[in-house]
Amino acid sequence: MKGFYIIFIALFLSCTSSEKQELYTTTGNAFGTTFSIQLYSDKEIDIEKGIDSVIYKVNKSVSTYMPNSDISKINKGDSTIVVDAVFKEVFRISEIVYTNSNGYFDPTVGVLRNAYGFGDVEPVEKMDSIVLDSLRKFVGFNKVSLLKKGTIQKKYPEIYFDFNAVAKGYGVDCIANYLDILHIENYIIELGGELVAKGLHLEKKKPWVVGIEAINSDIEHRSYEAKLKLENSAMASSGNYRKYRIDPVTGKKFVHTLNPITGSAEKSDVTSASVLASTCGYADAYATTFMALGLEKSKKLLETLDGIEAYLTYNDSLNKPQIYITEGFKNQLLD
Repeated sequence: MKGFYIIFIALFLSCTSSEKQELYTTTGNAFGTTFSIQLYSDKEIDIEKGIDSVIYKVNKSVSTYMPNSDISKINKGDSTIVVDAVFKEVFRISEIVYTNSNGYFDPTVGVLRNAYGFGDVEPVEKMDSIVLDSLRKFVGFNKVSLLKKGTIQKKYPEIYFDFNAVAKGYGVDCIANYLDILHIENYIIELGGELVAKGLHLEKKKPWVVGIEAINSDIEHRSYEAKLKLENSAMASSGNYRKYRIDPVTGKKFVHTLNPITGSAEKSDVTSASVLASTCGYADAYATTFMALGLEKSKKLLETLDGIEAYLTYNDSLNKPQIYITEGFKNQLLD
């Protein structure tokens, strides 16, 4: 009988481990854009409510477009808000990237973003050097603190947090964490161009494949200039080729990636940045950072960073498009 039980257990384990996993796809809206999730499971799975709960939690904490979110209340001057784990982690990521980039990544740039017309309030009527100098006083992540009791201290009440350059990526990480809790081992999440992949595309028995959008891509008929394997990793991209605003008074073109040091809303020579990292929050933050830094400063920063790889498009001195790719990123590219 003992031998029978051993054989029976072996057969049972063999059957369960080889049970076929089906590909499931979920789509929806989040953080002002759309998302798509592909995952493999051996049983039909309902994740919509769980995903909605994750999205709500992130929005309730760090969305400037929700008037009752914690960040909106803090921006309006409420210093009594005790922030949650989402806000603390987004703040921590921001602080690290701010320090590593010597201030070129700075979520307190919100007051400038609003002034240029990329925020949730009306832009200033005319942006000139006098207005710019007055606003720059309220920019600087070294002018804010997360206190031990969980409240935010600002040097000036006018300082305006805008975590949009990191919160979307962190939100993707939160969705990935939710799938991990459900013991889903093979999935890919795409949210507004931000990606997290884990495991394999089981039908192909290969890593998930993603594309880097060309800067001249038509929004209705997207084209890609490169494809790569995304293996247990995250990728985020940033670019100024679509997000810009024309000042109706001066006719001047302002891009959405701001330089926190100068307050400028003009292009650097980097036209797009795609970044690989262990988490999408960091990938998102560094993609924005490289857009503001420009090519040479980005290359120097990349030499100091562990686990951060980049694919940068830029214009050379003759205004011709060029590409810079780190070795780690190049190793993931497909022929």
